[in-house]
Amino acid sequence: MADQSPQSPNLSTPPPPPPPTLQSTTSEPPPPPTRSSLFPFLKSLNRPKLRVTSEFDSDSLLFLNKVSCKLFDNLAKLKLSFQNNSQREVTQPQLSLTSKYLSVLYDVEEKNTFIKSTVDVSPRLQLRALHNVNAQQGEVAMEANLAEPGYSLELSSPVPIGYPRATLKFPLGEVSIQEREEEEEEEEKNKRMLSINGILKRQVMDGVCSALYTDEELRLRYAYKDEALSFIPTISLPSNAASFAFKRRFSPSDKLSYWYKFDSNMWSAVYKRTYGKDYKFKAGYDSEVRLGWASLWVGDEAGKVKTTPRKMKVQFMLQVPQDDIKTSVLMFRVKKRWDI
Repeated sequence: MADQSPQSPNLSTPPPPPPPTLQSTTSEPPPPPTRSSLFPFLKSLNRPKLRVTSEFDSDSLLFLNKVSCKLFDNLAKLKLSFQNNSQREVTQPQLSLTSKYLSVLYDVEEKNTFIKSTVDVSPRLQLRALHNVNAQQGEVAMEANLAEPGYSLELSSPVPIGYPRATLKFPLGEVSIQEREEEEEEEEKNKRMLSINGILKRQVMDGVCSALYTDEELRLRYAYKDEALSFIPTISLPSNAASFAFKRRFSPSDKLSYWYKFDSNMWSAVYKRTYGKDYKFKAGYDSEVRLGWASLWVGDEAGKVKTTPRKMKVQFMLQVPQDDIKTSVLMFRVKKRWDI
């Protein structure tokens, strides 16, 4: 009988593995660990973004430059400002560090430092201090919010020499009282007296009536304003100098303003038209300087540069003197911001 046992398969013998190779003793050493591997926490730190703003004025031929960045998770702001003239010279460099409670400004040319500090002692009490290092002068102030909302009392005094000032603020305005010295020619000595300054505002009919008293002069002003019309008469006492302003809005994009002074017969007028948010045309005349002018803004005139297209604002202005038209001047101003 035939053998029923299964035949063994014919398996090929695998080749022996190659002998291990020896590394060359002349190979370069591994690179040193990087800074981020030595300090892993640096990976989570981001470089603060720089904001560079440059403005050129063709009238003064000056570049106004600002470089700023926010530090410590937006708790402080560091800013460097300087000017460049037509000879490319750097002038008026200033370095400032600003935070909620402390601000320091250093003037490089004057080698002077200005310090301002604010401390909230309690929810109703705040302390403020100003100091000029070179002049060794400053001011300290304390403001306390009273029990009634809208009322506060502020006490301030110059340092090291000066008379204190007390200011009471309330919903209708504020009043300040300060002692001062006034020279008397006959007796040739200084006389101390109290100086009172203040402002009061109150709603009267459809406008706001205000009275401003400062340096022994009272200025009365009434401002009426609605959607299409503004009328603002003003009179000063005891000089009896009176003036008024009239503003008329013809449409959401057209507005005319007019000012007149009764004591000098001087007047001025301005017409303004806007085209969307980023274009504005203005033209006017001032009889006091006998000058007519026209201006075109590209970019929001009152807004910040970061909100304008391409983060840039441009102004063109034409000035035409009434007495000599040939000396008319075309000026322009450009302001640009870069985020780096």
